[in-house]
Amino acid sequence: MVLTGTERSWSVSRSAELYGLDRWGEPYFSINSRGHVVVQPRGDRGGSLDLVDLLKGLEARDLHPPLLIRFDDILEDRLERLHAAFDRAIAHYDYGGRYQGVFPIKCNQQRHVVEHLVERGNRWNFGLEAGSKAELLIALSLTQNPDALLICNGYKDRRYIETAILARRLGHKPVVVIEQADEVERIIAASKDLGASPFIGVRAKLSSRSTGRWGSSVGDRAKFGLSLSEMLQTVRALEQADLLEDLRLLHFHIGSQINDIAVLKDALQEAGQIYVELTQLGAPMGFLDVGGGLGIDYDGSRTASAASTNYSLQNYANDVVATVRECCHPHGVPVPTLVSESGRAIASHFSVLVFNVLGCSGTPGEEPDEETDEPLPVRNLRETLERVRNLESPDTSLMQEAWNDAIKFKDDALAAFRLGYIRLSQRALAEQLTWTCAKEISQRLPDDEIVHDDLRGLQRALACTYYANLSVFRSAPDTWAIDQLFPLMPIHRLEERPTQLGHFADLTCDSDGKLARFIDGGQTKSLLELHTLDPNEPYRIGMFLGGAYQEVMGNLHNLFGSTNAVHIRLSDRGNDYELDHVLRGDTNADVLKMMEHDPELLLERLRKVSERAIQSDSLSISDARLLMDHLRLSLGQTTYLEK
Repeated sequence: MVLTGTERSWSVSRSAELYGLDRWGEPYFSINSRGHVVVQPRGDRGGSLDLVDLLKGLEARDLHPPLLIRFDDILEDRLERLHAAFDRAIAHYDYGGRYQGVFPIKCNQQRHVVEHLVERGNRWNFGLEAGSKAELLIALSLTQNPDALLICNGYKDRRYIETAILARRLGHKPVVVIEQADEVERIIAASKDLGASPFIGVRAKLSSRSTGRWGSSVGDRAKFGLSLSEMLQTVRALEQADLLEDLRLLHFHIGSQINDIAVLKDALQEAGQIYVELTQLGAPMGFLDVGGGLGIDYDGSRTASAASTNYSLQNYANDVVATVRECCHPHGVPVPTLVSESGRAIASHFSVLVFNVLGCSGTPGEEPDEETDEPLPVRNLRETLERVRNLESPDTSLMQEAWNDAIKFKDDALAAFRLGYIRLSQRALAEQLTWTCAKEISQRLPDDEIVHDDLRGLQRALACTYYANLSVFRSAPDTWAIDQLFPLMPIHRLEERPTQLGHFADLTCDSDGKLARFIDGGQTKSLLELHTLDPNEPYRIGMFLGGAYQEVMGNLHNLFGSTNAVHIRLSDRGNDYELDHVLRGDTNADVLKMMEHDPELLLERLRKVSERAIQSDSLSISDARLLMDHLRLSLGQTTYLEK
């Protein structure tokens, strides 16, 4: 589908508006005068990198797209902003406590990511949250600060609990959060046998309702948490076991990506009252964990839609601080240390996935030359096309009539072909003329009129498919699994007007392997404005705000493995970079081993097959050698397409 308009009427500011970059990209992404996306890893504190120039430098180091570029400075900036927001709220509301966050490891378990967060968060006693024994091992090995919290969530067997108890003896501050009623007895038994106990938390199953994609994960039927009666039974059981003094934390969680601040306020009020009651029952408490859920404005609309939030980071901190204070002060209960498990809000911005477009395909929109002795359906289509071109004004009723006629004549050609009355080439003429009619009608549709869905659907039918060198299932699984919306846009040529409408198809042999939902001013659209491909220049697309969950949840569909990944830090000069870490993506041999195939055995089997072919004179020795060379090289190469 070709868009109308002139190159002269375009500008980089219009590109920023079109793709929403001036909304969702703030303060980390913008466009420079060259039409390139620019990354400001330290936000408004200065320093920037041209993403296209950065990519060229990485390609010179043999690091080619698809490439995951992680900006460690953004992680640090997200930590800074989170703590600064709570510091301002605590000062504004004269809150007598403090804020102490943790990072949920499940959000991004990559070693360099977790290490960097622990190192940079040390000045705030920033800790970690583990949801499994493996994540607990990561947390224990990386956390050296005795004041940093180690929140232990998830299902817990006896070994998990005993590990947490012994970690307290090592100088850690583990808090084992009781999320299932049957965990109480295991904690009591383990503490008795070891003669020591962990710090203990309880997770409340709140009655407050949530909204958005994860709204159904809370309430009476929530997977985790104790009901009020179970919580009271837990307090009595801990008291009888002389462990009530270790009950220090109340936890709740109302879903990931909270899009409406009103939902959080309701939950905070309920949890705040429960916290007060627990202190009055004799538990020392001291910590209130508001869980995760701090949302990201993926589409820049600042609304309560699934892809946005109707609040800012400062709004969030203000409501947490103010609501908890209002619950505690009337009862004379000291305010708790506030804990949050913000993962998405910390990690989403810090990585950009850049992939190249391999090619594109569209519908034939040019009128074919007239041939002699054309069958009636073809002649009728040519007359319909001429009628559309001769319309003096954009009369939608006449265009609808013309399109109906075009569909009818195309069907006539198909019926005649099935019966053997017209040749394949004549049927192809009918199809090409039908698409030419569609193109002419689509270009004449008025923008300010309501037209029939059949006509509006022409844009989708005429759109181009851009073939992306990536696997959606590996690099952006949430777009497929839960219809998550991530900002997608070209990272260059943004000074040019995009003249095509299209969507992306990935490398997998799966019809779901596509990217076909895009930002549209707070709504979504099925087509993205793109540029025509230049055979002399690669076309690069960036997927933004995907730093949370995507890597760990990606799968090996069609055996496409992980992409190359790099960690970038701004240099001291602020306009150059340091390449901190390089993580090479999976090779073909790697993914074969994951499926329990032995690459060497595979090569030996193919060698034997080629040897038999040589003996039967169906394959020359030189060709057999070439084949084996290709196979050996392929095993060591990335799973994605190369030049």
